[in-house]
Amino acid sequence: MSMNADASIIAVQGHGSTSSQPGQAYGSILTTRHDHPGKRIAVPVRVEPKVFFANERTFLSWLNFAIVLGSLALGLLNFGDSTGKIAGAAFTLVAMFVMVYALMLFQWRAERIRQRDAGPYDDRRGPTVLVVVLISAILINFYLRFVHAE
Repeated sequence: MSMNADASIIAVQGHGSTSSQPGQAYGSILTTRHDHPGKRIAVPVRVEPKVFFANERTFLSWLNFAIVLGSLALGLLNFGDSTGKIAGAAFTLVAMFVMVYALMLFQWRAERIRQRDAGPYDDRRGPTVLVVVLISAILINFYLRFVHAE
């Protein structure tokens, strides 16, 4: 393919770009034209349907975890002794927290995807907070079971 002065050439920097201008952002689209060299063109970002489905899949995964934890809590509440009932209440609160958190995270990501915001969409604090809360509930359960045994 030859490049003559009258042809428009669209290149995405970082993907076989013909531009050698320093300081341009990754993914900027340039056209080289005889009358407007280096002119930037705004191109709408296309969001693949799999992005929406991945968000929904993640939401359902969080809900699956919350339902399993809630089932464990329900078993402790119904069939446990006084320590088991306290642990069941703690796990119930954690399960409800996870459900609300999953819904908020799903809505936040869906809104950002609809607005075609550039990522990242990852959550760095949520899983860490969840692990800390779960470990706290388990430690409270062990403390009540072994220190305050009936």
